[in-house]
Amino acid sequence: MPWPNVADDVVFTMIDREVERQNTALQLIASENFASPAVMRATGSVFTNKYSEGYPGRRYYGGNQVVDQVESLAIERVKALFGAEHANVQPHAGANANMAVYQALLEPGDTVLGLSLDHGGHLTHGSPVNASGMTYRFVGYRVTGSDERIDLDQVRELALANRPKLIVAGATAYPRIIDPAPFRAIADEVGALLMFDAAHIAGLIAGGAHPNPVGIADIVTFTTHKTLRGPRGGCIVSRADLGPAIDKAVFPGQQGGPQEHAIAAKAVAFSEAASSEFGEYAAQIVRNAAALAESLATEGFRLVTGGTDNHLLLVDLRPFDGELTGKEAQTVLDAAGITLNRNAIPDDPRSPFVTSGVRLGTPAVTTQGMKEDEMVVIGQLIARTLRHRTDEAEVAAVRETVRELCGPFAPY
Repeated sequence: MPWPNVADDVVFTMIDREVERQNTALQLIASENFASPAVMRATGSVFTNKYSEGYPGRRYYGGNQVVDQVESLAIERVKALFGAEHANVQPHAGANANMAVYQALLEPGDTVLGLSLDHGGHLTHGSPVNASGMTYRFVGYRVTGSDERIDLDQVRELALANRPKLIVAGATAYPRIIDPAPFRAIADEVGALLMFDAAHIAGLIAGGAHPNPVGIADIVTFTTHKTLRGPRGGCIVSRADLGPAIDKAVFPGQQGGPQEHAIAAKAVAFSEAASSEFGEYAAQIVRNAAALAESLATEGFRLVTGGTDNHLLLVDLRPFDGELTGKEAQTVLDAAGITLNRNAIPDDPRSPFVTSGVRLGTPAVTTQGMKEDEMVVIGQLIARTLRHRTDEAEVAAVRETVRELCGPFAPY
């Protein structure tokens, strides 16, 4: 029976429109990037057709000879990339990876320390509306009120008072380096395991622009599609002795059949991230973030923690305009071709749906080839848009300027 000979013009027109949007607008969402043509080719490959429940050499279906090879290749490449003893490349997302680690190492009700969501932590770090917070007893640590850095004294105090079985380091909206060594010392003091969620900074680690927590933390989880610039997905690397429990938690504990087309694309991305060119890319991400931070500060915005060490910026809008919310800023900037997301700032007086801040990141614009000079212009365009946010003609004029800026840097 042949495939239907009907062109789905509706969907493919939408794909063309999305290509146009990505080519002509500024993608400043910190968790987004542009995958390479090779990564996208692997993602769209015939591996999408194959069921392969289990692991290489231990499948529940036949016909997995080539699948076993590509998954084994992805495993070996990511172990080499990060210097890990064990790797599981099957998680469909970072959230799946985190939940699999919890299932492997904890019992329901066990105590875990994680960064509070309202201070930069992820949903899977114990939010009460997430399965992590529903299943385990999470205790949240926070940033200081003075410099807005993670309060390591508080982490230690909470660890001593609560004796957690696991401590989670890592964040989703924190613009500074998270040193794994102090967390390791605290974990050792209370007899806890240490997990480092490197979802946002995996590419910076692979490129040598950030400290590598592998070998310090017992487990490191990450996504493959942010700074790592691969396909959408997750990964877990760990000590060898924890590998069997983690593998069992991923399958059959959390997931069924792995997405081998995504795993093939992960293998491609791991190879790309091992190149010397990727190291320069990671360094440029950080330089670009610093330049964008300086530009925004010059325009009157307040940067949470005073700046950034990584790929993202958390911006407090109130000093720029006390009436401006993150929700409104996100909407009007989208109209101007500048895509970012509203984000709560520490101790935000507004709700998470409104917020007093926005989060920006430089991975995607750096992939396009933009550098510090373009970051200065981007900061100016953001300020211009928000100052004239009720002037439709001015917002439209910024949109055209953004289109012109992106012209030489179109990714696709």
